[in-house]
Amino acid sequence: MNKTSKKENLEREAFYEFSVGIRITHWIRAIAIVVLIVSGFYIAYVFVSPVITSEPTNFMNAKWRATHQIAGFVLIGCFLFKTYLFFFDRQSHLERISFKDALNFSILRDQLKYYLLLSPKHPHLKGVYNPLQLFSYIMFYIALFVIVLTGLVLYAHVYHEGLGGLLYTPMRVVEHWCGGLANVRIIHHIAMWVIIVFVCTHVYMAIYNAVRGKDGTIDTIVSGYKFNRKS
Repeated sequence: MNKTSKKENLEREAFYEFSVGIRITHWIRAIAIVVLIVSGFYIAYVFVSPVITSEPTNFMNAKWRATHQIAGFVLIGCFLFKTYLFFFDRQSHLERISFKDALNFSILRDQLKYYLLLSPKHPHLKGVYNPLQLFSYIMFYIALFVIVLTGLVLYAHVYHEGLGGLLYTPMRVVEHWCGGLANVRIIHHIAMWVIIVFVCTHVYMAIYNAVRGKDGTIDTIVSGYKFNRKS
């Protein structure tokens, strides 16, 4: 390590940004989303079929659908738990403070300058998300809510007992709002594409900030710590 790198390391301090609950929820949600995207594409367009035999055991479509449903309910669980953490987790107050940063025009201006390579440093934030990050997360959670709601409509139309029976009547109301079951499916797919675009952008920007900012952006969601420059 050269002298410049040593000096730069001394100018940074560890800051505990994400709690254990937030980090675990993030990674479970990430795995569930990948499983849902792959299985969702299969359900929409069957790109693999089993070898045809006389034995009624090749229920591949049913297995893909079951995998999709299990991952879907895992995602719902993560969504509900993350909502709870946002309001009641002590460490999540940093996420709530981000809304104040989003209303600060100078922070938005400086963040745009950083992303456009016109400034070498991030603006100073009180919360954990800059205005552009916060806006993208809001859009992500709106899309997540839509895809969960439309997914439950489709689920209730297949399973009419148990949870499906319990959800059937309220989900029929949602179906009516969407203009029919065909529209529910289309909206479900559109929300999926919004999430795919978000995930790709999210991964790219996380790597971009980690490399350019050298503040452990990617490490944060693993260890919980970020390394900020000392003021």
